Amino acid sequence: MSNENNHSDYLGKKIFFLHPSATIQNVVAEELIQQEYEVYIVKDHIKLREILKKYPDSVVFANINDGMPEKEWETWIRAVIADLKGKIGIGILTSNNDDTLHRKYTVSIKCQCGFTVLKSDLNVSIKQLYEHLQAVDAKGRRKYLRLTLDNDSMTTVNLPLNGTFINGAIKDISVVGLSCAFTDDPELSKNTLFQDIQIKLQSQLLKTEGIIFGSRIDSTEKIYVILFTQRIDPDVRTRIRKYIQQNLQAKLDKEMGL
Repeated sequence: MSNENNHSDYLGKKIFFLHPSATIQNVVAEELIQQEYEVYIVKDHIKLREILKKYPDSVVFANINDGMPEKEWETWIRAVIADLKGKIGIGILTSNNDDTLHRKYTVSIKCQCGFTVLKSDLNVSIKQLYEHLQAVDAKGRRKYLRLTLDNDSMTTVNLPLNGTFINGAIKDISVVGLSCAFTDDPELSKNTLFQDIQIKLQSQLLKTEGIIFGSRIDSTEKIYVILFTQRIDPDVRTRIRKYIQQNLQAKLDKEMGL
């Protein structure tokens, strides 16, 4: 097995919603984000075709109702499958419940992530997408998406210590915890509980509690790992997931030259 496949087995697959409607973007994609899938919104099929060559073991859900005529969608999808020698997982999203169209994409073109007809009850459609994503093991072995941050002064953590707050730079974050470093090492002890942790994610200020899981030396920095307790507010988890997705989306947009 190639290193590329090993990588996707471990980290999971990127999931691209191509030319999504507002409903797909705001409801369907958002639901997958909250279930820890790595989701991206793309509205340029030409640039996506190029970026998929870098990430061939991905999933694309193509909304064939928008973006271009259906015949051009067929041409684009066949070309992408040929480009990537069938490694790509493509699923069709449409409001058109047409048997001929269904057979073309599932039997003739062999889109391995199905043909999902969007109905008024989106829960049915979302359930179908879950089944397709599970079939291609889209999450891989990871359980949670983690965002690595590179010296972002607007993403910090404050810990209460000895009657004041100490400010640290967040190195990475997920819904289960974060790692951080401090200018002056506060020498935090393993298993110490902090009940009033303040996390600043750009303009958002979140409050939670966590336990020092341990530390490691990275180059010249001491990195502390904090695990959130089970008492974390569900709204905080939701906001962390959205923040992670927005940052991953921004990185992809930059990569695509948008």
